[in-house]
Amino acid sequence: MVLRGYVPTSEETLQTLAALRLQSLNSDFSTHAPFPRLEELFPPHVLHARLPPPRRRPPTKCRGARLRAGLLAGGLWGQALAKQRAERDQRLRGRLREEGASTMAAIVEKWKLLQGMGRPEAMAAYVALVREWPGFGSTLFDVDLRAVRPWWGRGGGQPWRRAALTPLSPQSPVGAGPQRLWLGIGAKAVSLYKPGEPEPLDSFCYGRISSFGASDSSTFRLSVEDRDLLFETSQVDEIAQLLNTYLASAGARRPPRPQEPATSPPALDPTTLPQELCPAAGPWQHRPSVGSFPS
Repeated sequence: MVLRGYVPTSEETLQTLAALRLQSLNSDFSTHAPFPRLEELFPPHVLHARLPPPRRRPPTKCRGARLRAGLLAGGLWGQALAKQRAERDQRLRGRLREEGASTMAAIVEKWKLLQGMGRPEAMAAYVALVREWPGFGSTLFDVDLRAVRPWWGRGGGQPWRRAALTPLSPQSPVGAGPQRLWLGIGAKAVSLYKPGEPEPLDSFCYGRISSFGASDSSTFRLSVEDRDLLFETSQVDEIAQLLNTYLASAGARRPPRPQEPATSPPALDPTTLPQELCPAAGPWQHRPSVGSFPS
């Protein structure tokens, strides 16, 4: 998760984590110690973020200009443009190598300061740093929030009606349109993060989740109290399985009810949930839709 950028922290801390990993793998610094590749120690996207963004060519406005541009692209001008692109890519690769060398040098300097630290201590220090992030222990999924809509027409068999996007909570900016987010599935709550931000935009304990399921193969629905959240993701199955696991674990803590049929979905009793799991829990029921997982 650190290497994939799923632990939002400072670059200084990322370098310290890399040094601790080297200490755990190789013990004290030595010029003869095997060096992993930088991408095995440090998130590559941090280095790429330092590079200047590519320049976008202004679009041609008229048909005649596009035609002339197409004709030139097949001749000398096209060859010149291809040469310019190759030179630009070479400069960017050189800049990336320089940034990588600078980062590795900083990591090595921090590694030298860890002399005498044993492998268990290095591992403990590594985990202690990562645990400083409030989302530690959650599994993060890349999702696109497609819609947040109120639950209208729940009674009387009325159909669902689309509504304008609305925020999840008064302090949350989520709901302004389709957004790329992290969906964090943890043992106690489900949280939404803006990529790279350490604090969640919003968080829901499991007692607030009334249902969830797959609307289709790439759309996951999460119903939280009076709102229906729709996420577009390629990991619908993994999200549903993980939610089922956590909810089944929480449901196993309540006393059995003999009158419940064995095939009924797991319903959470808020009076039997641990206080730290959900301080204001309501009844939960997994209502599978087409293509969703059974309980």
